[in-house]
Amino acid sequence: MTAAACEVAVRARAELGEGPTWDPAAGVLLWVDILASRVHSYDPASGRRTVRTTGQHVGAAKPRTGGGLVLNLRDGVGLVDPGPQGAFRWLHRDPVPGRRGNDAAVAPDGSLWAGTMRYDEALGGGTLTRLTGDGTAEPVLADVTVSNGTGWSPDGRRMYYVDTPTRRIDVLDVLDGGRQAVNRRPLAQVEEGAGFPDGLTVDADGCVWVALWDGGAVRRYTPDGALDRVVALPVPRPTACAFGGAGLTDLYVTTARTGLGAPPPVAGSLLVVPDAGSGLPQPAFAG
Repeated sequence: MTAAACEVAVRARAELGEGPTWDPAAGVLLWVDILASRVHSYDPASGRRTVRTTGQHVGAAKPRTGGGLVLNLRDGVGLVDPGPQGAFRWLHRDPVPGRRGNDAAVAPDGSLWAGTMRYDEALGGGTLTRLTGDGTAEPVLADVTVSNGTGWSPDGRRMYYVDTPTRRIDVLDVLDGGRQAVNRRPLAQVEEGAGFPDGLTVDADGCVWVALWDGGAVRRYTPDGALDRVVALPVPRPTACAFGGAGLTDLYVTTARTGLGAPPPVAGSLLVVPDAGSGLPQPAFAG
């Protein structure tokens, strides 16, 4: 267990904070509160914060190459134009009753890999879909339950993926110029009682950091699946992690209050572990 110096970056009461993402062009950390339908931004240099309300539950918000955001929403994937009052339009609308967008990630080629799940977390009710800037949607994985953390190795040849109830971090081989992910297999298994794997990020060494829902920690696994670091956190339900800051050395962690009868005071806040490691620059959505 690593006794890291975890700090509160943004004190908040998010019901289901998720999806931290560093936007290098804007110099801000993006994150969402899924159940409050809010997209947050935080500038660690100035402390400035903004909040944008979406029209429906939002599972992820990622920067676009020309500015603005791509959102993984309840009824599909939409685009927000640059600026505080940027216009919204659907890129790929695919409403399914009882289902919503969850975590999403931008691949090295600029495509968005967007996950879904059912509100009742029905077995096999979720999907993972690859979307390009023109709105083309290609199924990647079907029959998943809670589509969560997705990330790529530094060379782009491996993709890591979490379907939370499996308690596994899986690894897939990336083919066809990044369009396909095949040969899914376990990289690491989270043992009973240690929580459930949720959102993840990959560092410059190719190691996978994963937040453990109901585990109160973030773990780092090596590319061969060995556990080599555990960062304890002051909340039971961390949801996802990402490196941010000018040097990509600070690990930001989103957290949740939902389902906790008596949540700790900082549950729902955005946490940060300064100088935790070395992150990889994340691409923006090419759309």
